[in-house]
Amino acid sequence: MVPPEPSVPSPSAGSARPVRLGPRSVAALVLISAIGVAFFGWPLLAAERSGVVAHAEDAPWLFALLLPLLVAVVVATIADTGLGPKAVAMLGVLAAVGAAMRPLGAGTAGLEPMFFLMVLAGRVLGPGFGFVLGSVTMFASALLTGGVGPWMPFQMLAMGWFTMGAGLLPGAERLRGRAEALMLAAYGAFAAFAYGTVMNLQGWTIVPGMATGISFQPGDPLGDNLVRFFAYVAATSLGWDLGRAVLTVVLTLTAGPAVLKLLRRATRRAAFEARITFDAPGDGPPGEPPHSPPRAYEASS
Repeated sequence: MVPPEPSVPSPSAGSARPVRLGPRSVAALVLISAIGVAFFGWPLLAAERSGVVAHAEDAPWLFALLLPLLVAVVVATIADTGLGPKAVAMLGVLAAVGAAMRPLGAGTAGLEPMFFLMVLAGRVLGPGFGFVLGSVTMFASALLTGGVGPWMPFQMLAMGWFTMGAGLLPGAERLRGRAEALMLAAYGAFAAFAYGTVMNLQGWTIVPGMATGISFQPGDPLGDNLVRFFAYVAATSLGWDLGRAVLTVVLTLTAGPAVLKLLRRATRRAAFEARITFDAPGDGPPGEPPHSPPRAYEASS
């Protein structure tokens, strides 16, 4: 008897999501997010004479601990979804495109077009794939631009959260057209400011003692330091974040619909999560002969 051959998923299959959130993926994302929040915020709770705060040169060793955790997110996602070569290839292509887009603004006034692509990719491909894509893109862009340093793992975390948030927005299956573009533009603007604020927290606490009213003061009450921090953000980076937000909104509203359509078409053609099942003889779809040979069908994802 000749064994049945699995059928090839149709390119017109429903809207596939290459990286879904399985239990291990959720656990890994919760763990990395909790540790990331702790790493971003622990200096605010440290004692005045804390040895860690006093030795800023030790920070890169602490930051490097985040890298294996990012790898753990990728491993957990692969274990949950069984990512195939098509998904890995799409991740690589999008990460390469995002990394190549980052230097286009040359850091001028916060103009970083890669944020626009991350919003759309996270929306189409879901939160799990979005987190991995955002982190990998930031890592690749750091290598491309020579921006490797103690800040890099924090940028990877922040960009992962940025992209994952787009995948968590409502209406992924039904919202389309102008309404979707407006929602993504609003999220892009908010997330652009949030990304800048989070990264400011990392930089602000690592260079304390600037002898100004907005400097980080180790050991001071949390409320006092937060007041100084938001004053620091308003005085130093608000304009930079505004440029990033405006560019993200403009690109999302103008080029967004076309890019969304392209990404969704590529996702359907890839059909990353298609699973193959075999029916026993005679158990095929209605209308087939009762003793037809076994056939393979694509299970719904």
